[in-house]
Amino acid sequence: ILMVDEKGKNMKCLTFFLMLPETVKNRSKKSSKKGNSSSSSSSKLPPVCYEIITLKTKKKKKMAADIFPRKKPANTNTTAVQQYHQQNLNNNNTIPAPNWQGLYPTIRERNAVMFNNDLMADVHFVVGPPGGTQRLPGHKYVLAVGSSVFHAMFYGELAEDKDEIRIPDVEPAAFLAMLKYIYCDEIDLAADTVLATLYAAKKYIVPHLARACVNFLETSLSAKNACVLLSQSCLFEEPDLTQRCWEVIDAQAELALKSEGFCDIDFQTLESILRRETLNAKEIVVFEAALNWAEVECQRQELTATIENKRKVLGKALYLIRIPTMALDDFANGAAQSGILTLNETNDIFLWYTAAKKPELQFVSKPRKGLVPQRCHRFQSCAYRSNQWRYRGRCDSIQFAVDKRVFIAGFGLYGSSCGSAEYSAKIELKRQGVILGQNLSKYFSDGSSNTFPVWFEYPVQIEPDTFYTASVVLDGNELSYFGQEGMTEVQCGKVTVQFQCSSDSTNGTGVQGGQIPELIFYA
Repeated sequence: ILMVDEKGKNMKCLTFFLMLPETVKNRSKKSSKKGNSSSSSSSKLPPVCYEIITLKTKKKKKMAADIFPRKKPANTNTTAVQQYHQQNLNNNNTIPAPNWQGLYPTIRERNAVMFNNDLMADVHFVVGPPGGTQRLPGHKYVLAVGSSVFHAMFYGELAEDKDEIRIPDVEPAAFLAMLKYIYCDEIDLAADTVLATLYAAKKYIVPHLARACVNFLETSLSAKNACVLLSQSCLFEEPDLTQRCWEVIDAQAELALKSEGFCDIDFQTLESILRRETLNAKEIVVFEAALNWAEVECQRQELTATIENKRKVLGKALYLIRIPTMALDDFANGAAQSGILTLNETNDIFLWYTAAKKPELQFVSKPRKGLVPQRCHRFQSCAYRSNQWRYRGRCDSIQFAVDKRVFIAGFGLYGSSCGSAEYSAKIELKRQGVILGQNLSKYFSDGSSNTFPVWFEYPVQIEPDTFYTASVVLDGNELSYFGQEGMTEVQCGKVTVQFQCSSDSTNGTGVQGGQIPELIFYA
C-alpha cells in the first residue's frame, strides 16, 4: 500500500502478505506448471489491488460516539433495541440476531447488550435467599472493570475458578440493579429496592452507585420512613444520610413516632431516639410509640405480647422515656393505667408531681429541649388605617421558596388595630395546588402591632427551590394591622427565603404589603 501525504509526497510503503483463498492458490500453481513467462503468468493472476491513502497530520482522533452521535434510531432499529432491553430485564436474553452489533453505534451500547445475557457468559450467580433465588449470567471482564471486589474474586491472588457463585445475602432485584449500572452505566432505582441496592453497592464497592442510592433516599426522606432509614444509615455508615434522618425525626417527631416504620427499627436505634434531647414531641406520644414497638418486637421474638414481655423487650430503654415530664393528665390517663409500670413506680411518679420532697426516680425527669422555631419576617414596617385591613371571608395568600429543606410549623399573623380581639384563622399550605397542611384555630390579639403565632397540627416538610403557597382566611374584628415595605428575599439564619405574589390572594396581600408577615419554621 503506497501512502502519501496531502502534498503528494511518499510517506510509507507497507507490504502485506495475504493468505489467498484456495481457488487463487490453485490458479497460481497451474500457471507456474505451464512455464509461462512472468508477464504472461502475472496476467492470469488476480490483479494486484492497491490504494492511495491521504494522511492528514495533526488531526484529533474521533471516538465512536463522535462519529455516530446519539440520535433517535430508525423505527426498525428502535424496536429491536427495545426488545433486547426488555428481554434483558426479564432475565437471560436470548442470543441476539446476526450482526446485532450493527444496531449499536457505541461501545457502551454494545456492552449494554451483554447485561443479564447468557451470550459469552463465563460465570453465573445464584442470588437470593433459599426459596427465592434467581440465576443470573455474568462476564468476568466486565464485572472486574466495574468492581474491585469482582476483580479480586476473578483475577486476584486468591481467585477461585468457579462457574457458579452463590450470593444468599443480596436480593435478586438489587443485584440486577447493580449489574445494570456496571454494564450499562445506568442507574435504575426504586423505592422498594433502593436499600437492598445500597447494600449490594457497599458489599461490592461500587461507590458511585452507593452515592446515587443515598441521594435517592435523601430526596424521598419523610416522617414515614425516617426511623427505618436512620437505622439503615447507621448500618451502612452514611453520616450525611444519618444527619438528614435526624433533622426529619426532630422536626416531625410525632409523625415519625406514629409511623409504621418506627416499629421496624432495631433496639439500638430505639434507644438512640428515646435519648434524643431535641425530639420535638409530647412525652405521651413517645411513651405510646415505645409500647407499640414492644408489641411488634414480641412478635419478632415469638413471644406473647403480654405486659411482662413488653417490659422485658424494652429493658432499660423504658427508663429513657421521660414519664415525669408528661402533663399530669397524660400520665394519669395514659402511662399510669398502661400496666407497664410497677405499683411502686406509679406511686413515686405521682409523688413527683405533687409532693414537696420528691422521691428518686429511675426515669429521666428533665424535659427535652426540643427545637427552637425560627421566624422569617418579610415586612420592614406595619401600619393601620381606618378603612383597612378588613376580613370578609376573603383569602390572604403569598408564595415562597427556600434554598434548604425546612419544616413550616405555622404562620405569624397580625391582630386587631382596634383593641384586643379574638380571631378565627384557617391556615393552609399548598404545593402546586395540593394541600400539604391545614388547620383551623383561634388566636387572641392584644391590640398591639405584634405578630401572633398560628400553628399547624404537625410541621410540614418544605423542599428547596420549589414555590409553596401560604394562605389564611381570617374571621373576627374587621380591622387589623397590615405589613408594608415588603421584601422579595429575606435571609433568616442559614436559610434564604424568596417571596412572590399568589393568584390565590383575593384580599390584597402581596409581596409589598398585607397579611402573613411571618413564616415560623424549624431548620
